Amino acid sequence: MLAQQLLNGLVVGGVYALFALGFTLVFGIHHLMNLAHGAVFMTGAFVALYSVLAGLPLWVSFVLAVVGCGLLSILIEITAFSRLRKSGEAEFGAIISTLGADLFIMSFAQKISGSDILRFPFETFPVQIFQFMGLRVTLLQLFMAGSAVVLMLVLTCYLFRTTLGTRIRSVSANERAAVLSGVNPHVVYYQTFFLSGALAGASGVLIGLAFNSIQFTMGEPFLLRGFVVIVLGGMGSIPGAMVGGLLLGMLQTLTAAYLPSGLTDAIIFSLLFVILLVRPYGLFGKETAGAMRAQR
Repeated sequence: MLAQQLLNGLVVGGVYALFALGFTLVFGIHHLMNLAHGAVFMTGAFVALYSVLAGLPLWVSFVLAVVGCGLLSILIEITAFSRLRKSGEAEFGAIISTLGADLFIMSFAQKISGSDILRFPFETFPVQIFQFMGLRVTLLQLFMAGSAVVLMLVLTCYLFRTTLGTRIRSVSANERAAVLSGVNPHVVYYQTFFLSGALAGASGVLIGLAFNSIQFTMGEPFLLRGFVVIVLGGMGSIPGAMVGGLLLGMLQTLTAAYLPSGLTDAIIFSLLFVILLVRPYGLFGKETAGAMRAQR
């Protein structure tokens, strides 16, 4: 029973890590919080659902959701961040502007869905169960875990093995020095927001398939948990977001399985409080939080 719950927690934690990676990517580069990230997550589930209902294959719907959410995130950068960045005092303004973007996107989703809980058609994803060493694993769980691992590897390779990734990290470390070296920061901004939105969209589709319950408010609890993950792992830390997401997924699954459901959030936030007492900058964080780091 414990092994089964740990397996379930790893699968859910992988999706949390995907969501948190997009969240921490923007914070690591821009040093600003994108509170519209949850709405982008929700948009991914909506795009995939309506694409499937329109008759498109699931894999095409998945790609459309990822690309569409990446483009939506770029639009948020243009409308909510770019003007504020020029002022030099963008922290509070970014919170207000992205909160407004979040509410606008949710209102639009509420309008088209009628506030209903929407579901993928039956057998959108094949229902297949495997038994392995006493563990019960579904084909959907394998798909979720595989997608999370592949996307994390792609992001890691992109950031730390390509020229474009080097430019992203140079802007994160010192934007002025990067500009003097010939790096166009606006291209970097668009790249990071696209990657952030794409990861949010992918995690939205996976959660929509896993729970088959899609509604316009589904991104808000994940936004809060994503914030917990990046604080737990260390603000701006890519490895921290991965590890923090996995830890949160396992903790949530175990507490839901063995304790009253109402205690789950209380235990999660209590543990976060205790960890921050010992590690004020998170598990992988440093005092210079906010700069994206490989930390390898």
